[in-house]
Amino acid sequence: MACLLAGRTSSKMFSSLGQTELRSWTCFFFLVICGTSSPVWAKPESLREVTDGNWETILTGEWMIEFYAPWCPACQQLQPVWKEFADWGEDMGVNVAKVDVTEHPGLSGRFIITSLPTIYHCKDGVFRKYHGARTKDDFLSFVDEQKWKAVEPVSSWFGPSSFLMNSMSALFKLSMFIRRCHNYMTEQLGVPVWGSYVIFGLVTLLAGLALGLLLVFIADFVFPSRRFSSPDYYQKKQAMEQARFIQRQDEDQEADAEEDDDDEEDDRDGEKDVWRKRRGSPEGRPEPEEALRKRVVGSREEEDS
Repeated sequence: MACLLAGRTSSKMFSSLGQTELRSWTCFFFLVICGTSSPVWAKPESLREVTDGNWETILTGEWMIEFYAPWCPACQQLQPVWKEFADWGEDMGVNVAKVDVTEHPGLSGRFIITSLPTIYHCKDGVFRKYHGARTKDDFLSFVDEQKWKAVEPVSSWFGPSSFLMNSMSALFKLSMFIRRCHNYMTEQLGVPVWGSYVIFGLVTLLAGLALGLLLVFIADFVFPSRRFSSPDYYQKKQAMEQARFIQRQDEDQEADAEEDDDDEEDDRDGEKDVWRKRRGSPEGRPEPEEALRKRVVGSREEEDS
């Protein structure tokens, strides 16, 4: 009887220990599952990052964008305030983002960033530059009270989607690429600075020559020369030259004929003058010498009297 009671007691103890162990293992697995699934349930990052690849997303909706550089002291002071403003932006329906101009120089050229930090407000693709105080309350009132309506928007000519700003973005990317190549050649390959300048100068010269040849080929293709446009070009040219030569000969002959006519008229006029001088009487016959003497004597007597 005592053995039976002892067996029952031991079985109850083992069963209670098994249940306790089972519960502990259950709690352990539950904690593990919660720990592994916590990143999925975590709140997403409220401060977004705009890059050269996804910048077109800011053309829809309302955005507040900060352009900064990690080495800028003013940017470092603004980061905590901007992060706090981003936490409030989700509740207000505005997207708060940042752009690192050192990593994305194309956006620096696209928005003409001349000072850091620079803040832009965007509403459905219309950009306005923020010039107010840089506190969380000022940012919230600027968006909530729609103070951005009093700010003149950026002209369409200088908008980030315009052809001019696309060209500026490409130019900034090219300059950053050249700078990285220069640093690589001088720091990694050991090329002297003047040698790097010479290399870039030669590359620029060759690129200019290649571009000039390309433009010549394009112009020749769009506006081909007449010698290649018509197979009988040389025949037409020879016929035109012959026609011009014949026309010149005709003009020279006409000029010579006019000169001969003028000479004949001059000769005729000279003969008429000589004939008039020789004429002494109205009838055209010369007067006798005796009659001429009488006329002269008569005129002198009249003068004396």
